[in-house]
Amino acid sequence: MAPFGEGPGPLDPAASLPPPAERGATVIPDRVVARIAAQAARTAQSRRAAIPLGQGKAAAPSASAVIRTGSVRLHLDMDLRYPTDIPHVCERIQHDVAERVAQLTGLEVGEVTLTVRRLLTAADPGRGRVQ
Repeated sequence: MAPFGEGPGPLDPAASLPPPAERGATVIPDRVVARIAAQAARTAQSRRAAIPLGQGKAAAPSASAVIRTGSVRLHLDMDLRYPTDIPHVCERIQHDVAERVAQLTGLEVGEVTLTVRRLLTAADPGRGRVQ
C-alpha cells in the first residue's frame, strides 16, 4: 500500500480538469456590470465632484452597460456641483469608473459616456431634493 498522498488517486482535483482554455468562460450580465459602474460612479462623484455619499441633495448616479466580446461600453448619468470645471471633473470620473469596473470585472472598458443630469448650486439648496 502506498503512503498517504502518493500514488494514483483523486487527491488533486485539478489534475482531472481539462486545460483552462477548454473549461468555458465566466459570463457577467450587463446589469451586474451596470451596478458595479453605478457604485464606482457614486464613489468618484464623492471624490471628484465634492458631493458627499448619501446626501439628499444629489440623486444617486445611474449606469447602463453593454458587453460585447470581452469589452464593455458604459453610460453614466449623474448630478454635479456648480461652479466647477465640468470637463475636467467628468474626465476624472470617467477614468475612475473605467479603472474600477475593469479591476472588478476583468473586462476591457472601451468607452464611458457621462451625461450631467443637473448642476447643483450652493445658492439653491432645495433643488434636486426628492420629496
